[in-house]
Amino acid sequence: MVFMRWSKTALVCAAMATILLGGQATATADDGIAHIVSRATASTDGSHLDHIERVDDRRIDLYVYSAAMNKVFQQVVLLPKDTSAPRPTLYLLDGGNGGESTVTWRTQTDIVPFFADKNVNVVLPIGGEFSYYTDWQHDDPVLGRNKWKTYLTEELPAIVDSALGTTGKNAIAGLSMSGTSVLALAEAAPNLYQSVGAFSGCADTSSPIGAAYVSTTVIPSGGNPTNMWGPYGSPGWVANDPYVHADKLRGKALFISSGNGLPGPHDTLNDPSVDGQLRQLGVQIGVGGVIEAATNECTHRLAGRLDSLGIPATFSFPPGTHSWGYWQDALHNSWPVLGSAIGS
Repeated sequence: MVFMRWSKTALVCAAMATILLGGQATATADDGIAHIVSRATASTDGSHLDHIERVDDRRIDLYVYSAAMNKVFQQVVLLPKDTSAPRPTLYLLDGGNGGESTVTWRTQTDIVPFFADKNVNVVLPIGGEFSYYTDWQHDDPVLGRNKWKTYLTEELPAIVDSALGTTGKNAIAGLSMSGTSVLALAEAAPNLYQSVGAFSGCADTSSPIGAAYVSTTVIPSGGNPTNMWGPYGSPGWVANDPYVHADKLRGKALFISSGNGLPGPHDTLNDPSVDGQLRQLGVQIGVGGVIEAATNECTHRLAGRLDSLGIPATFSFPPGTHSWGYWQDALHNSWPVLGSAIGS
């Protein structure tokens, strides 16, 4: 795979070379990439577009410096079918691995062909493993500095909007760990996202059961949940609980789903996610079944909470386990809800 990388410095040098050579360009610069770099605006806090790599005619990778985390992060961007006019944006978050492993939306689902005929920018941030995409109170010895709420709601969107020339309309969706996070992010930035898709997440994070789910995700990675929101029972846990603050989801188009934990159509040896591997099927049905049964209970409670608040939402409770085939289905099924709310 060939990448074309353009930084601001490289573009200035190319322009100077063109002038010195009497207007004859010596490099085969990608005019689209040059335009993206030239119009990208930095955030007031110092976050900025570091560089871009073109992967193919429908994918570019934006590398954005986060001032909050003092680090450059990659975002895979699937471009709209037609880029001649401003388009909305879908931010699609991975699960516990933060998109940093070989098991991601890009490798396990059909998102590339699915969005090939759609006029929407699909942005997949890479990073944030086991962080719950939240702002941690303290740096963690294992997971480092996590200020993902700041990054995803304050730093990144302005850069994406200016660089890609978007409409400013946004959707956000995620699975498993990020199925919780997308709800919290939408509540934290009420004017940023018009629609939210939460697949196999648990909105409750501050009750004893909800906190246990969070700890079960963070601790096996070596991270310490106390560094995230303080000791259990402290105000940070309640402040970041999407279930508690569900009233802030009012006015958004919501699609929320969870399987019931029982084997479904994707829990077979011939399913692509299993690929004939008996051991993988056993893990998917056994471990994945238990996890999905837990998120199912959480999701039913969220349905009741939203109903009591008079907030409409589309809920889906198909059979199935905590696995990729069902998340692909959920993305497909959610798109009419998410896309229509942002004009795509």
